[in-house]
Amino acid sequence: MLSGPQVTAPATPSGLLERFQSASERQRRSLLPQLERQAPALRPLVLDHIAGLDATGDDWAAGFLIQMLVQGEPQQREAFFSRYPSGWLATTSAQGIDYAPLQRALTLQEFEQADRITSSVLRQLAGPAAVARGYVYYSEVPAMASVDLDALDRLWICYSRGRFGFTVQARLLAAAGGRWERLWPRLGWKDGLQWTRYPGGFQWTIDAPDGHMPLVNQLRGVRLMDALLQHPALVQRRQRT
Repeated sequence: MLSGPQVTAPATPSGLLERFQSASERQRRSLLPQLERQAPALRPLVLDHIAGLDATGDDWAAGFLIQMLVQGEPQQREAFFSRYPSGWLATTSAQGIDYAPLQRALTLQEFEQADRITSSVLRQLAGPAAVARGYVYYSEVPAMASVDLDALDRLWICYSRGRFGFTVQARLLAAAGGRWERLWPRLGWKDGLQWTRYPGGFQWTIDAPDGHMPLVNQLRGVRLMDALLQHPALVQRRQRT
């Protein structure tokens, strides 16, 4: 009888999707190149696959598959947006904010546009005075609706392979021992003594450093970002992960 290493049959497209969905965080990341290589065979399966997933969480596996789908043929993109005109991820707002434009920008990996929308949403959450002046005071953050900050963070997590979002920034700050001067270079917001120039100096792609987005203006100090990262809604999200 011949002996030798066992030959494993290549995974079917549906089998690969199931394997990706059930894998650990580390295993999922190792599967990304294989998924990208097999994207043409996987795209026809994605719409039905994501219909069975939890749209109330922030599972970035679903976001990755959606982004892969809309990068395909025009009819595949149209089919997705026809079925999910407001986006796949379920969001709610205490102030009636429509998160469809932000979700669409993130789905299409239009990260600079998504960042601008996020800044606009934060001003709306802070109130009419912030909208009028064009920026948020740190003292306005505690009153921001928890459900809305939760929605913003979930959207960024879902459509960035878990690499962008306020809770990612908070985790990196904790890893830096709470020292802001160590955080800025890690986010790609500062190089030596020089702040990264907006917008051209920032990396508006999925390959940007972890926590690179969304941006929070630091020209008036760290109080605004500190207030955001310490908001109870985001603290609770960090504790759940």
